[in-house]
This record gives sequence, C-alpha cells and structure tokens, in this order.
Amino acid sequence: MARPRPGHRLGLVAADRSADAPAGCGWSGPVNYTGDMSAFSAVLRSWEDRFGARVVGMGFDTLLLSVASPPRDEATALRVAAEHHAFCPDNVWQNTPGGTLARYAASLVGEDVWSFWWD
Repeated sequence: MARPRPGHRLGLVAADRSADAPAGCGWSGPVNYTGDMSAFSAVLRSWEDRFGARVVGMGFDTLLLSVASPPRDEATALRVAAEHHAFCPDNVWQNTPGGTLARYAASLVGEDVWSFWWD
C-alpha cells in the first residue's frame, strides 16, 4: 500500500468528519471513474463508522485512509474488497497480482492503511 512521501503538503478542510473532506474541498480524484463526490463521501462515512477509517491524504487521483479496525479474517475482507472494487476498480484490476478479488481481499486482512488511485 502507498505511504505518504516527502514533499507532500498539509491541508485543512472545514468538515465535521474526515469522510466529508474530499467533497468539501472540491477534490475530483476519481473524475475518470465518476464525478459524484456525494456518493464517495457516503461510502467513506460508512467505512469511518464501521472500520474507523479516516482520510489522511489526497492527491490528484489518489486517496489515503488510516484504518483503526481493518478486517481480521478473509471472509470479512472479501466483503470489504467487493466494496473497494465498486469504489475503485483499478485497485483490484491494476494493483493486485493476478487482478482477482480474492487476492485483493487477502491483502486487506489486518491492513491499517487503505490507498486508492484512479487511472
């Protein structure tokens, strides 16, 4: 998973929850996939509630989340992987050896950082 790199800048966004920060700042990272940022914020809010996921980084076409309670078993991870696939298919298709949902799910077990990028 991607980690922050030197040279990144700190930005503050007025939002009640980190899940609302991307929409609140006008971020358009997944523009090649969708332009509906309200739907993205709804997914991020759900992950915030269920997994303690917090937005900790955004780039031109990337999103980085810190995850307090990641999936601890492969059955749960497979369900989360399906959500990740709907949210960002490139993570499964292009970032996973073999491009399978099962392999991607295995990489989520215990992973406290989730990164996404849209091509």
